[in-house]
Amino acid sequence: MIDSKASIDPSAELDEGVSVGPFTVIGPGVRVGKGTTIGPHAVIKGPTTIGQDNRIFQFASVGEDPQDKKYAGEETRLDIGDRNVIREFTTINRGTAQDAVATRIGNDNLLMAYTHVAHDCQLGNQIILANAASLGGHVTVGDWAILGGFSMAHQFSHIGAHSFCAMGSVINKDIPPYVTVSGHPAKPYGINSEGLRRRSFSAETIQQIKRGYKIIYKQQLTVEEALKHLRVIEADCEAIGLYIAFLEASERGIVR
Repeated sequence: MIDSKASIDPSAELDEGVSVGPFTVIGPGVRVGKGTTIGPHAVIKGPTTIGQDNRIFQFASVGEDPQDKKYAGEETRLDIGDRNVIREFTTINRGTAQDAVATRIGNDNLLMAYTHVAHDCQLGNQIILANAASLGGHVTVGDWAILGGFSMAHQFSHIGAHSFCAMGSVINKDIPPYVTVSGHPAKPYGINSEGLRRRSFSAETIQQIKRGYKIIYKQQLTVEEALKHLRVIEADCEAIGLYIAFLEASERGIVR
């Protein structure tokens, strides 16, 4: 299942069932889990660990040096989980010594063609980056978030779980969980109701999440004031805890 035209460093570790297409280059320090398929003309550079049953398409660049002028050749990592789909011309860079040292991608994510994940990004699970979506360095993306095509996230931005960023969104602040944003710069436009329904959130829970959104955005409250109100309704809806944890941790400030 390894094409004879592929170039694989002798120190690379490929588990059983790994498939590698022609003209793909796999460098030293790379480990690939069983069942992963790597198409033709891909380049994978280590130290990189790739889990099981991933699909990496042609011309993807995975684990390349970070695009950061501070990078001076330190050993940094890329860690990719299981069952991810990484489409054509996607670029994923390793971390930097100045931050997390590792770029991390969780499980069951879809990175469409021409997407970019920069150094030290931390991606959760079940995320979709549509075509040409780009993450600057040190960006964190929560589970089930969706970034539309050609959307861009400024470095150090945090994108909350279950949020939705419309096509072409320019993200320069943190996006709380559940929130839909659009525009340049991105602004909030309610919650991702359709996404929550598809993930089997109950109607009652969605109503409470909407209530939390109104507390944050519709009542002219400061973040600290909003947190006080959110902590009260958290007793009736556990999902509100995502709002609270996110707002407490936000350093850049949230989209307004």
